[in-house]
Amino acid sequence: MNFAEIVTQQQRLLILQMLEQDAAYSHNEGVLQSGLQYMGHAISRDALRASMDWLSDVALITVSEMPGVGKIAKITARGLDVARGLTTVTGVARPQPGA
Repeated sequence: MNFAEIVTQQQRLLILQMLEQDAAYSHNEGVLQSGLQYMGHAISRDALRASMDWLSDVALITVSEMPGVGKIAKITARGLDVARGLTTVTGVARPQPGA
């Protein structure tokens, strides 16, 4: 595994963890992008959408489009398990104990 893969896997985990923390288990892409930047992962909207699409393809989130807002991500039950470290999925970093 190379450094770029490690960073991408960490970003995917952070997306899941941000969604887990929301009362509705969802956020729009603007909030997710700002959250990632706050946590030291300043990425483009295209890179974020690629991660959202990947997470959707492996059934960890669902993605819908809202006119004027953009893409909305909502975590699935499987995604919650991954965010909490109860299930592992290749391509998503595993949360560290106590983090």
